[in-house]
Amino acid sequence: MGWGVFMTLRIYRAQPFAFERHWARMGRDAARLGVTFDHDQKRVREAIVELARANQRPEGMARVSFVKNKGGLWEQAEGHPATDLLVFTRELVSWPPGYRLRLQPMAIFSAGRHAGAKMLSWVSYASALGRAHADGFHEVLFLNEKGQLAECSSANIFLVRGARALTPPLASGCLPGVTREILLEIAPQAGVELVEQDLAPDDLSSAEEVFISSTTREVAGVESISPNWNYKPPGPITQTLDRAFREYVKSEIGN
Repeated sequence: MGWGVFMTLRIYRAQPFAFERHWARMGRDAARLGVTFDHDQKRVREAIVELARANQRPEGMARVSFVKNKGGLWEQAEGHPATDLLVFTRELVSWPPGYRLRLQPMAIFSAGRHAGAKMLSWVSYASALGRAHADGFHEVLFLNEKGQLAECSSANIFLVRGARALTPPLASGCLPGVTREILLEIAPQAGVELVEQDLAPDDLSSAEEVFISSTTREVAGVESISPNWNYKPPGPITQTLDRAFREYVKSEIGN
């Protein structure tokens, strides 16, 4: 049915990074979608560690999904748990030095009940990304129904002007990304003012740098956004926040 929630985690030194933050967000999304969230947090974390070890993924990625068993015409939940837990791991993906994005209007309905939720019904995002890849782009930059910048298919977006970095607020319909959340916390200590602000395509013209953030890509510079904007990644603010994020990871995981 595609009725469920999921999270994607980075594995550093055989440990799932920021697991508690991801877990908290998935719990909030599960409540919004009516998905029973009754698996034990500690046991799920242990399962990720055990699977990463068995699959020899001390550095890699993990996907954790809760799939709803009850509800809908095809319900077959008698004698089964309310949700199934699925855990996968895989190797890290090789990312480009600078991302090429394509703007896509009317892709997110920010006022929708499930806007910003990380749910299994991801086909609209995945299909948009697939079409972008076929046309030579790395990612898609979605606009919401108001014509505002929202997010990429699996990353948050940031624009830089001077010493300030700007990112769309959650009201834009974007996902409350865990890396985004961490950057908002650590940017002041890195000497960067990071502000949530409504942004429009016209703001891309005055941006000195653009970067994206995600669990798997950390902080990554953007080279171009079709149809009109070009940048030289990574810019100094992008590099500063990238270093700050990596230091944060070391402090959490251990050197």
